[in-house]
Amino acid sequence: MPDAKRTPDTAHMKATMRRYVDLFNAGEHTAVADLYADEAMIEDPVGKRPVTGRAAIEKFYADSIAAGAKLTAHEVTGSYGNRSAMRFSADLPGLHIDGIEVMTFGEDGKVVRMEAFWGPDDFQAV
Repeated sequence: MPDAKRTPDTAHMKATMRRYVDLFNAGEHTAVADLYADEAMIEDPVGKRPVTGRAAIEKFYADSIAAGAKLTAHEVTGSYGNRSAMRFSADLPGLHIDGIEVMTFGEDGKVVRMEAFWGPDDFQAV
């Protein structure tokens, strides 16, 4: 029987999601991008044109941080597979967003896809 596909363990996935929030809030856009595989994709929010590739992902986070965004992780969950989810909030000047992020991990433990689920019903002016 062939070897089953290896996936990162739940502890790694949860720790990576928490590290992602900590690095983002510290303004470390390059370090956030380092959590991703070279050809990873971000869809934030889901339905928007995806951001693909290391350079575009680093720019996405640099722009988000420059806009004054701060993240809060409320719950982080793992799975038996290669995905982890997080209920989060994002606060920007004058705006609060509540949503869910799902990260898919490659065999090397890097994020290969991030999907953020939020829409018009999930944000409010503050």
